[in-house]
Amino acid sequence: MQQQATSNAKGYARQLRAAMTDSERRLWSRLRGEQLGVKFRRQHPLGAYVADFACLFPKLIVELDGTQHRDQQVYDRHRDAFFESQQFAVLRFLSNEPLMNLDGVLQVILARLAALAPIPTFPQWGKE
Repeated sequence: MQQQATSNAKGYARQLRAAMTDSERRLWSRLRGEQLGVKFRRQHPLGAYVADFACLFPKLIVELDGTQHRDQQVYDRHRDAFFESQQFAVLRFLSNEPLMNLDGVLQVILARLAALAPIPTFPQWGKE
């Protein structure tokens, strides 16, 4: 049963990568290629779930919540509990935040990364 759920998550992740929202695309443009000093994966399957953005070390999940998340709060709590059971920290942002305040979103992500595993090479956004 778990194998089937994992297989379904992988297929769903492929679909999500092909249909990224503008907000996801904007954030991904700054997460990809280890620009923050760590590797992120987009639409990454974990168990039966798909994380919007996952950093496998240190273990951090970044989620962008659109309006549909208002109606699926119970599902999101179960999902977050699963990620946390796998030792991932979870950050959630409203889906419009990367469009309205990308540097602010990146500052929060950098702060959480530094708290999880201090790495002195993180760039400092907004300090130029």
